Amino acid sequence: MKSGIHPEYVECTVRCSCGNTFTTRSTKSEILVELCNECHPFYTGQQKFVDTGGRVQRFADKFGGAAQAALEREAAKKAAKAKAAEELAAKQAAEREAKAAEKAKRAEKFAAEAAKKAAEAPAEEPAAEAETEAAAE
Repeated sequence: MKSGIHPEYVECTVRCSCGNTFTTRSTKSEILVELCNECHPFYTGQQKFVDTGGRVQRFADKFGGAAQAALEREAAKKAAKAKAAEELAAKQAAEREAKAAEKAKRAEKFAAEAAKKAAEAPAEEPAAEAETEAAAE
């Protein structure tokens, strides 16, 4: 190694914004950090916002209402869809009732025609028997 061109490697104190300090070695004597192993969400399992210059608050002010508006739009869509489904079900029920009424009307008409034919059939039967007897003689 060339002498005189490399920086001095000294003990270093690392200070975190949460208050944690530890010692290591570096070319600087003191290092300031925002996150360390004591406050980082990966290690703690908790979410923590490090608000540098109020950026998180500015973001929430700018886009915070958008999430609420999206939820309201979604709720309105669900309500409209439910209303449409309810109207469709009512329409289908009305169609089924109309079809059942038409079927009952046709059945009643058929029963009336069947009764009329049944009343005419016994009158024709003796005449048909008379013809067969006359043909047999």
